[in-house]
Amino acid sequence: MSELKGLILSGGRGTRLRPITHTSAKQLVPVANEPVLFYGIRSMVAAGVTDIGIILNPETGGEIREVTGDGSRFGDGVSITYIEQASPDGLAHAVLTAEPFLGDSPFVMYLGDNLLQGGITGLVREFREKEPAAMILLQPVEDPRSYGVAELTDGRVTRLVEKPAEPKSDLALVGVYLFTPRILEAAKAIEPSPRGELEITDAIQWVVDQGDRVEPHVVHGWWKDTGKLVDMLEANRLILDTIERRVEGTIDEGSEVSGRVVIEPGATIERSVVRGPVVIGADAVIRDSYVGPYSSIAAGGVVERSEVEHSILLERAQLIGLEGRIESSLLGRDVTVRRGERTPRAYRFMVGDNSEIEIL
Repeated sequence: MSELKGLILSGGRGTRLRPITHTSAKQLVPVANEPVLFYGIRSMVAAGVTDIGIILNPETGGEIREVTGDGSRFGDGVSITYIEQASPDGLAHAVLTAEPFLGDSPFVMYLGDNLLQGGITGLVREFREKEPAAMILLQPVEDPRSYGVAELTDGRVTRLVEKPAEPKSDLALVGVYLFTPRILEAAKAIEPSPRGELEITDAIQWVVDQGDRVEPHVVHGWWKDTGKLVDMLEANRLILDTIERRVEGTIDEGSEVSGRVVIEPGATIERSVVRGPVVIGADAVIRDSYVGPYSSIAAGGVVERSEVEHSILLERAQLIGLEGRIESSLLGRDVTVRRGERTPRAYRFMVGDNSEIEIL
């Protein structure tokens, strides 16, 4: 088998993470202070896949290009090619859009907002050894109706259905696939689904119907689609559980910092309690506050006279003088949440579209 290429799909518009995604691509929302997209790229590079194409939509593609670069930040020999998909017409359509980049190469396809425990190194090795027409990753889920679902017979894939109303299996397709060029032929042969998209499940089903072998691989570790807030926070928790303690910022004598924490250069902790696992970005300030487990404070963030845990604060977000503890929250870039000093006391908000606020 020839060298594998990589294809990462980052064309989604992130409607379930609004308002954050009104101004930023969902694949760049950070988990443990690193964009979700980067975890997929690093997984590919670790598996020896260094020629990577990224599918973009025109609206957020510029930001992804700027942040991700040409690939050199991910290691020597890593090359990234950007491919625009004018409209989100399905995963199989994305594959066809990438055909000039893919050529005759087998490839790994990775959804850019997914996280997979343990990476894909073992999967790439298994794909090379068994040489099926395709390999799909599956995981049992509680409600298969929201996913592409696979049915197996004697360990072989026999049927795939996209978002079935009455699932006959609980095995959902994880957002990682390994394909030979046969999938390009399949994508050209199928018709759009009732929702007007070229479904990757239909393309894989076409391969099965032609008598080609599609190898299933059931994932036993965790897999997260970070398209919703609850999943983003859970992914943040799972990644933070893997960090090692590293302190490069400044901690004063009046502070208590315990557990697995990463404190980046330039960050300062003053008269505060920080309990890991926590990541605090460069030049962030934690003052007279409590930062509890499973929190990520990005570069330039400020937590002053406040308490926060199990939350994600993006660059330069600020919590100042709050009486209650902030938890299970995601604050966008340059957001400020503070206690007002004016009299009479009142709640005062400037809130954008699709925001959600819960008051104590």
